[in-house]
Parts: sequence; C-alpha cells; structure tokens
Amino acid sequence: MFSRRQFLAAAAATAALRAQSGRRPNIVFIIADDLGYGDLSCYGQKYFKTPSIDGLAAEGMRFTQAYSGCTVCAPSRSVLMTGMHMGHTSVRSNPGGVPLLPSDVTVGEVLKSAGYATGGFGKWGLGDKGTEGVPWKQGFDEFFGYLHQVHAHFYYPEFLYHNDKRVPLEGNTGGKRTTYSHDVIAERALEFIRRHKDGPFFCYMPVTVPHVELLVPEDSLAQHRGKYPEWEYVDKNRHYADQKEGRAAYAAMITRLDRDVGRVLSLLNELKLSDNTIVFFTSDNGAALPIWKENFFESTAGLRGHKQNMYEGGIRVPMIARWPGRIPKGATNDRPWMFQDLLPTFAEVAGAKVPVKVDGHSVVPTLLGKHQPPDQFLYWEMPRYNAKSKDFPEEIPMQAVRMGDWKAVRPQPNGKLELYNLKADPYEQRDVAAQYPKITERIEAYLKVARTVPRPQSMPEPDFQKPA
Repeated sequence: MFSRRQFLAAAAATAALRAQSGRRPNIVFIIADDLGYGDLSCYGQKYFKTPSIDGLAAEGMRFTQAYSGCTVCAPSRSVLMTGMHMGHTSVRSNPGGVPLLPSDVTVGEVLKSAGYATGGFGKWGLGDKGTEGVPWKQGFDEFFGYLHQVHAHFYYPEFLYHNDKRVPLEGNTGGKRTTYSHDVIAERALEFIRRHKDGPFFCYMPVTVPHVELLVPEDSLAQHRGKYPEWEYVDKNRHYADQKEGRAAYAAMITRLDRDVGRVLSLLNELKLSDNTIVFFTSDNGAALPIWKENFFESTAGLRGHKQNMYEGGIRVPMIARWPGRIPKGATNDRPWMFQDLLPTFAEVAGAKVPVKVDGHSVVPTLLGKHQPPDQFLYWEMPRYNAKSKDFPEEIPMQAVRMGDWKAVRPQPNGKLELYNLKADPYEQRDVAAQYPKITERIEAYLKVARTVPRPQSMPEPDFQKPA
C-alpha cells in the first residue's frame, strides 16, 4: 500500500499519460445544504416545482434509499471527501472549521491524480484558513466560496474566498444586502466548466441553499409571496435575520437552486459535454425541521426525524445521477447506499486508483443498471462534542445501522438500541427490538468493531464577523 505522499508523487508523474488514453467523463456533483428528502417535486413536493432537477431525474436515475454521510453538515462532507464512514472519518464534530488531516486522501486528490481539473464552489466546512484542511491543500486546483461553515450561514457576507484570497462582495459592507452569495458561487462554477471544457474536470458544487438564514433576492421571493400561510421566523439569539416570509423564502431558495441546476445542464448542452458528463444531485443531510417548528412543506416526505437525529428523515436524502447513454433513462432504484461510496465510485468512473482502504464501495454497476447486492452494513454516528476541551466524552454515541431491511437506531448517547424493519415500517413507528433479539444482537456485535475513538477536534478562531 502506498503512503499518501508516494501516491501523490507517482500520480502526478503519470496523470498526463492517463489523459492520453481516452476521454474520461467529466463529473459534476451538486450538493444542497439541508434540503429534505421531500423538497423536490420529483420526490413528492406539492407546494412548488423543481423542473430542472425533475428533468435531471427523468434523464437519469432517481434513488429512493440513498443516504448522506451524517445527520449534520461537516461530518457528512468528511464522509463524502474521504470515503470513510462516521466511525473512521477525520471530522466527526460540527463547530464549523475543524480541518481534515494532511494524511487524509480526498475525492479531489484521487481525481486530480488521474488528470482531472478539480474545482469546488460553495461551502467547504472541512478546514479554515491557516489549517491543512483547506481545499487547495486537499486536492482542489480552485475553490471559491466559504471556508468556515458558520460563515456560510449568511447570504450577504462582506467577502468570500477564492483559494486563500478574500474576494469582497459589492454592496455588502455594514450589513447591507446587495450581492447574494449563492449567485456568485453559481457563476464561478459555470466559469470553471467553460474554462475546462476540454476536460476531464470535476466540478464540486456544495451550494449553501436552502440552509438558513431564510433570505433570497426579490426576483425569486416575489414568485412565492402570498402562496403559503406564513409564520414569522424570529431568531431570539440574533444569529440570523428575522424573516416574516419564511415559507416563501424557503420555497424561493429551492427554486432558485433549481434554476441554477438548469443553467449547469444548459451549459453542458451548449458545450456539447452532456453525453460525456455524469451529473449528481443530492443533499448533505435531512431537513432542518427544528428551524421550522412544523413540517409545512412535508420536507421529509413523511419520514420520521430530521437533521440532527438518526431516523430516516435525518439521513435519507434525494440522490439523482445522469450519464446519457450509460445510466438508464428515467430509472428508479431502491438499493441502499451512502456518501462513503462516492469516492470509490468517482475513482472507477475516472479510471483512478484509491491508495488507501476506504469504507465505501463503488456503485458504478448500480448506476449502469446492473444488479449489485447492497453492503452488509451501513453505519452512522454523531458523537457529542465538547467545545471547551475540543474532545468527546467517553460514551457510546448516537448511532444508526442499516442491515438489509433492518435499521437500528440509538437515539441518545449510551441509550437503548431501537430496531425497525424499513420494508414493513418505512416511517419507523414500531420498535421491534424485543421481538427480534438475534437481529439486535448481530447489530450490537457489529457496533463493537464499527468505530474508532475520534481524535480531538480543534480549529483556529474564525476570521469573519457575523453581519450586523
């Protein structure tokens, strides 16, 4: 097995030769922030339409049992980037700026080693400036957006980052709202695709919508104003802007994202790249229902739970993949898989080597419409993080395991393990652990070897201020 340093050195020397062996497909990966399983009309959303994303599903494969890496932002992205599930990945806390390790091998590094141009546009959340976790040290040729994920909670910041340089956003000083960050991020991603049209390229788009704060430009808000019974969202902690049209803003943020997905797809068509580009669309975790206090838009499509817990509503996400001529058109697939599988999947698509052992497995056979048995176990956890000690208590964390149709949930640290049969009980209403002790024992045995103790999670002080 190569060391990370040996792998990168050897890969850099052979990338040009690999590029001559034939045109590998471009990869576009769009990941929304806190978008619920039911927030797209192709997944049942009835209150507003997402025609561009629906079109993507109609031209590709829509997954009904795909999962994020975790139930909150940064750990989920760490699983995606490293191919390691939550029992092994580097970032297992969510304060906003904990970095990946220098020893981590990321999706960006694997694809860059195969001769891909790599760009990231949106929210990074895996290392702030001054750490080894920043994207330009983790395999990305170019990054534009937010480094610290708390910075990404605000849509009219004074600046964003282009690699390690601050880029001021016009008209946003002193709490003014002129330049909407999502729009600039989307435009930078389009520019990256144009510049690298001769490929191959990896365009990673971890956009920030529809994560609160609930703000969107008037041209989108006006399309939804007055359509829904409103409630006033008042942030008592003054962390976000108060919003008297919260539901309209939420719907408008998603439809604005849908518009920009359409712009990406149109550009690929214009550049005649569609047939040689695999496009993914997903979300980083389930819907943030505690923000809403009620599930007006049915953002979880009836699934139990939400962001921050381990029931299906917290970890099951929309997942769509399109690759014309390769992925069956208009297909629906119920094979369970998750973010840890993306790194080996991208590597197989790109003809790249994965130099370390990862927890995930390529789902290329599934994408191509072939039968592929599911993994024996899928695993999630969310350890409690102590911000003062930068560490975790010695306890069994909140956990979840998927084993075939069985789903085990430990809803509280050190708590009792619940058991659900998702085929018979997709909404996790009946805990049957007492009726199936052998199934519970088998999962408990797996849990004893599923994880390592997480490392301390420290980060530098953020270099931004919250808007006035």
